Amino acid sequence: MKQSRIMSLVEAVANVAVGFGVAVVTQILIFPVFGLQTTLVQNLKMGAVFTVVSIARSFALRRLFEAIRLRC
Repeated sequence: MKQSRIMSLVEAVANVAVGFGVAVVTQILIFPVFGLQTTLVQNLKMGAVFTVVSIARSFALRRLFEAIRLRC
């Protein structure tokens, strides 16, 4: 069965939402090891930028693979 574009987006957003939490916690723990001092707000903003990029990437790849699957 074919996955709709909306469900592809929902899946990508759900995946990245979990990744956002992991990324922010990782930044909070790892940045100080490298001498980078950031506030929670800065970490959330950086996480948001990476999240938007990740959603776009994940959605594009999902649609590409769906197109490949339909051609086979």
